[in-house]
Order: sequence, then structure tokens, then C-alpha cells
Amino acid sequence: MANPNRVVVTVAGRVVADTRRALTLREASLPPVQYIPREDVDLTLLVRSDHATYCQYKGDCAYFSIPIGGERSVNAVWTYEAPYPDVGAIKGYLAFYPHRVDAIDT
Repeated sequence: MANPNRVVVTVAGRVVADTRRALTLREASLPPVQYIPREDVDLTLLVRSDHATYCQYKGDCAYFSIPIGGERSVNAVWTYEAPYPDVGAIKGYLAFYPHRVDAIDT
């Protein structure tokens, strides 16, 4: 679902993401997740990690760390680069763990 609000993600006093084009995904009893278009993320602040997971509903998941956030921000960002068709809208989007960044303001 498109989020009509501005979403800003900060780490160590830096804006990592700033968008008005986020998608909000709600899954079961989990808190809603903001997926942000890559174009609205400062990719120079991210480093691809070797960590990977699999979700039976979305597919293979890749991760990024945010070095300026230190140890807390390891694997702070995830993405489904080839999501299953049912969630194809999140292709090209990144999501952030709230406890691994300073803030996700919506």
C-alpha cells in the first residue's frame, strides 16, 4: 500500500533515506514495514553484506550494513531483488530495521 507521508531514515545524524514514495507492508502480527525506493536512499552510505535469508512469501533476501552506524547498523537494511509475483511491487525497494537505525520518521 502506498504511504502518502514522507518517510525519513537517519543514522548517526545523517539522512540515509528520504521519500514520499514508500510502500507500507503489513504482515500478520508484525509492525508495518516501510519499503523505500532505491532512488530515494543514499546508497553511498550502504555496504552490501554477505548475509542472506529466505522468506517463503517474498523469496530470497539480501542485506546491507550502514557503516556510519557502527556495530548496531550491521545488516540494517534488507531487500528482495527478485521478489515473488504476489509482492512484486517491492522490487527495487529497501527496508530498514527500526532498532538498527536512529529513526524512521513517518
